[in-house]
Parts: sequence; structure tokens; C-alpha cells
Amino acid sequence: TKCESGCVCADGLYENLDGRCVPAEDCPCEYGGLAYGKGEQIQTECEICTCTKGKWKCVQKSRCSSTCSLYGEGHITTFDGQRFVFDGNCEYILAMDGCSVNRLVSSFKIVTENVICGKSGVTCSRSISIYLGNLTFILRDETFTISGKNPGVRYNVKKNALYLMFDIVIPEKYNMTLIWNKHMNFFIKISRETQETICGLCGNYNGNMKDDFETRSKYVASNELEFVNSWKENPLCGDVYFVVDPCSKNPYRKAWAEKTCSIINSQVFSACHNKVNRMPYYEACVRDSCGCDIGGDCECMCDAIAVYAMACLDKGICIDWRTPEFCRKFLYG
Repeated sequence: TKCESGCVCADGLYENLDGRCVPAEDCPCEYGGLAYGKGEQIQTECEICTCTKGKWKCVQKSRCSSTCSLYGEGHITTFDGQRFVFDGNCEYILAMDGCSVNRLVSSFKIVTENVICGKSGVTCSRSISIYLGNLTFILRDETFTISGKNPGVRYNVKKNALYLMFDIVIPEKYNMTLIWNKHMNFFIKISRETQETICGLCGNYNGNMKDDFETRSKYVASNELEFVNSWKENPLCGDVYFVVDPCSKNPYRKAWAEKTCSIINSQVFSACHNKVNRMPYYEACVRDSCGCDIGGDCECMCDAIAVYAMACLDKGICIDWRTPEFCRKFLYG
């Protein structure tokens, strides 16, 4: 409707992020606030995407995987990306198969034992049990034990300074990588060759986070506490009726928690900020740092920051955030 002074690109050319006019085939693509040039690729767990004429063209991977995370004081992110927190003092089923109505036999079951780890009532994982038929792994007290045998399962155990990793193959069904930091953080990464239903606190892994609160009785719970209570492994445990706010119960710790957890929002992690939303991890760090007041204060805080660092690593961003003065490796794993 009116003329405006300025420069424009000639017909058939387009302005790129540097302000230069380029042909369509040289246009960059954007992802997470970052620019990618022609032909560059990014990968998610299920797709490989290539920048073509300013748009992403994505190809489905032949094998797709997803990760469920249990960390800190009852934080869970399901396979489909739903987040919630609970303070249950019991054993809970994290994930298992054989959940359909006409199938009662499971080829795997993973259980967490949660115990009180703060005076305010917050709970965290003390041990993890992995059942593979007659083969059992118990992860506890910074080590693990293996008992029984299952010739139908292949596994390999790897160790490094920070984690224990278990690669488990159930032929023609699942490839699993289980990662444990020998404290409170546990990750289940699964790729599957079957449409077998999965269930437990890690959700049903159907690509839809809206129905992740499916109970043991096969209905979607109205809230996470009803959902959590349905997955108790021991029915004699009491139900959870509320989620503790440890910063309200320990207000004297809140300023310290916010200060120490602020490293997540700092320049140290700046390369990751556009790749992984940092706020849920920062809020979880503050909550855990407020609540972890029965010894091991810094251990809880360091574990919470390590979860964000691992999420960054999954996106290809490696952050060197530990120092001799802050969460040094030989103390906090």
C-alpha cells in the first residue's frame, strides 16, 4: 500500500541470515534458534533431517528409540515426553511389557525402590531391579549384582567414571540401554522391533503424551498421583496423596539452591540453551537442592545438573561443566 525505502533481493533470490541474496537452493534452515546451511543434517531419535532449499526434509530411521528418565527426588520424563514428580515411599514399576489384556507374561520388568531422602518427605530412588525372565540385575549402593540365567537374552555391562551402562538385547523384541549414575539417576533407552504394549510409570510409549497416565487397570488417570499409586509393586505400601514443596518447607535453603542451580542458566550451558529447554531442569534442580537435607546436599544438586548435561549430550552438545571446586567427578560420580 505504500513504498518503503531499503534494499530488496532481485527476483529469484532470497535474503539469508547474513543479509546476502542467495538462490533458493542455498537458503539456510532453522532449528532451535540456530541456522544450518544447505545439505547440513540434524538427527532426532527417530528421524534424519536434511536442509534443502530452506526447509527440512526428514527421513524416518529404520529403528526408532526413546528414553525414559528417573532422576533426583521423584522426577520422571516418560518415553513420550510427559513430565511429572512424585514422593512415593515404595517400589514402583517403571516399565514392563506384556501389558495387553490378552498377554500376561512379560519379557522384562524394571522396578525402582523409592525411599525418603529429605526431612520434608521427598523421596528418591535407592535401588533399581531389572527382571528378564530368570535373569535379574540389582543396582544398589553404587554397584550391581547379577543372578540367574536367561539364554534368550544377551547383555553387556560397561563402566566409566560417571555411569554404569547395561546393553540388553531381547532378540526380535527390544534393544535396551540402561544408564545408572550409581546414585539417583536412571535412564531407560529402548528401541523395539515389536508392537508389544509397554506400561508403567514410564508411560505406554505410543507417541502420545496425553494418555501417558494409563493405570494398571487400563484407564487414563485424572492426575499423576492416581497414576503413580496404581503402579506400586507392593500393594501394602501407602498411597501418595500430595507432592511436597521442599522449598516452602526449607525456605532457608531456597537462596542457596537457586544460586547453585543457576549454572544451568549461565554461559557454561549457553551452547545447549537453544537445543534443550532448560527451565524444567533448573526447577527440578532447585526443588531437589531444597529437599535433599539429610546429608549429601551437593550430591543431589550435582545429580540434577548432570541430567541437563546428559540431555544436551543427546543433542550432540558436550558441556564440560564439572570443576575441581564444583561437582568434581571422583566425589559425585
